[in-house]
Amino acid sequence: MSTPDTTGPNDSDAPLSHLPDPIRRAVEITPAAGTEERIIDITTLGRRTGRPRRIEIFFYRAAGATYLCSGAGGAATDWHANLLANPDFTFHIKNGISADLPARATPVTDPAERQAVLAEIVADLNQPHDPGTIRPTRLEDWAESRLMRISFRRRPESRVPRQMDDSRR
Repeated sequence: MSTPDTTGPNDSDAPLSHLPDPIRRAVEITPAAGTEERIIDITTLGRRTGRPRRIEIFFYRAAGATYLCSGAGGAATDWHANLLANPDFTFHIKNGISADLPARATPVTDPAERQAVLAEIVADLNQPHDPGTIRPTRLEDWAESRLMRISFRRRPESRVPRQMDDSRR
């Protein structure tokens, strides 16, 4: 049985300070980020097979923390079930920068935290900055979303980031 993660929403990303700046910036995505920049893969153990399973998913920054969210509708998802069974996983950044970050998922069950985080996510996605983004118009459509707060663990052998040359911008 795993030990519960007691990391709160305001300090869950404190360990990011040890990451190289390009990786930290990729995780600390801004609301103006496009859809592609929010797409990551996670590798978690399959809840039935126990074998590693790689799943593509969106991540969000809200209330000073990093979250995975199922989106509007709240339907059951494989990634959520897998992370409930095995909360330790690998967060794979793959757009612009590549990095494999050891992480832990904690379900967000506190109604106040859920409301605040989902309100930020919906407001961000309704921004006109990215015409390809799904535009939820009502927070109530997201009320039943599966929501996990992510905390990043230290791992000295993290893969060296592959990044774009900032000097050409």
